[in-house]
Amino acid sequence: MPNVLPDSFFDRDAQRVARQLLGKVIRHRVNGLWLSARIIETEAYYCVDKGSHASLGYTEKRKALFMDGGHIYMYYARGGDSLNFSAHGPGNAVLIKSAYPWVDALSGPDSLAQMQRNNPDTHGNPRPAARLCAGQTLLCKALGLKVREWDAKCFDHERLRVDDVAQQPSQIIQTTRLGIPHGRDEHLMYRFVDADYAAHCTRNPLRRGQVEGRDYVTLQHTCTAD
Repeated sequence: MPNVLPDSFFDRDAQRVARQLLGKVIRHRVNGLWLSARIIETEAYYCVDKGSHASLGYTEKRKALFMDGGHIYMYYARGGDSLNFSAHGPGNAVLIKSAYPWVDALSGPDSLAQMQRNNPDTHGNPRPAARLCAGQTLLCKALGLKVREWDAKCFDHERLRVDDVAQQPSQIIQTTRLGIPHGRDEHLMYRFVDADYAAHCTRNPLRRGQVEGRDYVTLQHTCTAD
């Protein structure tokens, strides 16, 4: 499986990992189906950052944040599960904020249909593909990822992995993170969005009223190769 990201990919600076994860595909194998989604939005966190869980100190529940890069940290948020990967340095990590369903030879229409069954809309109908993984808890629900199963675990390439499928965003939008309380370093621009999918992320950084240079900056994809 030469396209599977090794643990060393994650054992680097959190912002660098957050940028380079855009365009990569998370795959979770459930009942013989690879449920898959392309990452379109991430957030970086550091131990010294007041907005991070790690800044509150080490606990058994947060131990994955203090492990080597490439460990899985999951927690409950807004009534659902959230997925993070530890990065280089104790307490540093990347939150997978949203994604877009991915269909290819390994993850076909049956996989997408299962994701829609996992995550129906409020009326029990199939959720449109564009909204299926548009948020950290929606993503985990669609992929069938659960805190109790994956928190503090390593990747298992036969069950959970991140693949490089040779997709790169043409541009990356860098902006402030979402849901950070006032006074908790909410000003830090540690959120990264694939510009081609900006309309499908948790909150579109290019929505009306947002001003480049004030509310966000635009990076070329070459910045992900540094």
